[in-house]
Amino acid sequence: MMSLFSRSRRESGAQAEAIAQDYLARQGLDTLQRNYRCKGGEIDLITRDAHGTIVFVEVRYRAGQSHGGALASVDRRKQQRLLRAASHYLLSHGLNQQPCRIDVVALEGDPSRQTRIEWIRNAIEMA
Repeated sequence: MMSLFSRSRRESGAQAEAIAQDYLARQGLDTLQRNYRCKGGEIDLITRDAHGTIVFVEVRYRAGQSHGGALASVDRRKQQRLLRAASHYLLSHGLNQQPCRIDVVALEGDPSRQTRIEWIRNAIEMA
């Protein structure tokens, strides 16, 4: 597994996204796009599962459990931004009738050792 040692927050985020993308690919998800940005927010990974469902993925990395860990960092404000960005992606790509969900992949641990990966499917309810 790739180490999350890095000199900057941006680099560690990119490394965490690469680890999550590789992990999800091994689970059968195909990556459609990485780092989708719009005025309302950003989505780290956009994938499609074997059933054709579009899966928007928020990737979170924390070295430890201080401040609640990686999952706790997906607060209400972040959830709203993810919902706006997912809706924008679906509308701008003509996919508003496509089945979709928002997942969170949380990576935690000491960067010099094995990083724990937790995949929460349908973590944020889409209206």
